[in-house]
Amino acid sequence: MEIKKVGVVGCGVMGSGITQLCAQSGYQVVVSEINDELLNRGLASIEKILARSVEKGRISQQDKDATLGRIKGTTNTKDFSDCDLIIEVAIENMDLKKKIFAELDEICPKHAILATNSSVLSIIDMAVSTKRPDKVLGMHFFNPAPIMKLLEIVRTIATSDETIEVCKEFGKSVGKTAVIAQDKPGFIVNRLWIPYMLHAVSLLEDGVASRDDIDAAVTAGLNYPMGPLTLVDLTGLDVLLFVADAMYEQLKDPRYIAPTLLKKMVTAGWLGRKAGKGFYEYK
Repeated sequence: MEIKKVGVVGCGVMGSGITQLCAQSGYQVVVSEINDELLNRGLASIEKILARSVEKGRISQQDKDATLGRIKGTTNTKDFSDCDLIIEVAIENMDLKKKIFAELDEICPKHAILATNSSVLSIIDMAVSTKRPDKVLGMHFFNPAPIMKLLEIVRTIATSDETIEVCKEFGKSVGKTAVIAQDKPGFIVNRLWIPYMLHAVSLLEDGVASRDDIDAAVTAGLNYPMGPLTLVDLTGLDVLLFVADAMYEQLKDPRYIAPTLLKKMVTAGWLGRKAGKGFYEYK
């Protein structure tokens, strides 16, 4: 099967990034939101990012115009009726995702592949909401989607070989390195990343080292591009806590127990860059 038209459910940070990526790669894209305000905000974000790329000489004005011309925004899910691949990028709420998948199953053509960008939830639970579980899988992009090179393709016990192969080829077509993971909590990256981030917070909480020294030790000692506490701020402390809690609930592995400090900072609203304060303060 050849993918010609892509649908994206959700035009927030990840949804708008995936939309931009697909459109820049030559695909016609339909992106939806629950209301015009959120849709227009997401589309404006794409336009702003592309305009900045033109200013910096990364793309031409013609490239920008062509990319935007491939994107159609909508608040009507029936506009996905002729899409070959639909990527769901709604909030991490299983009941909501099941509802979306059931609706897409009724609207989309029988050959269409339904994917979720979920980073932690069970994909087979979404797949059984449809009559095509063999065509349901995870396609976990990383933020920012147009830049980060990895795509985790997540296979459930019901996903067909053909579906996997089509999505691997799609991943290549949008410039991603595709890796295959099984439908188990956290897949590959989060199974490795979450304990690392939580342990960094625990080091600070236990007074082993200061914030700055923990980050400096990792950047200078491990040659990572940024320290773990800087990265937590960039990702969002609330995101880290949500994923850690979800993984602990499923795995019961103590490595995924969130430190008290992380919970208190989230309660205080210190969520990182997006809130102006996390482990660091931002203007």
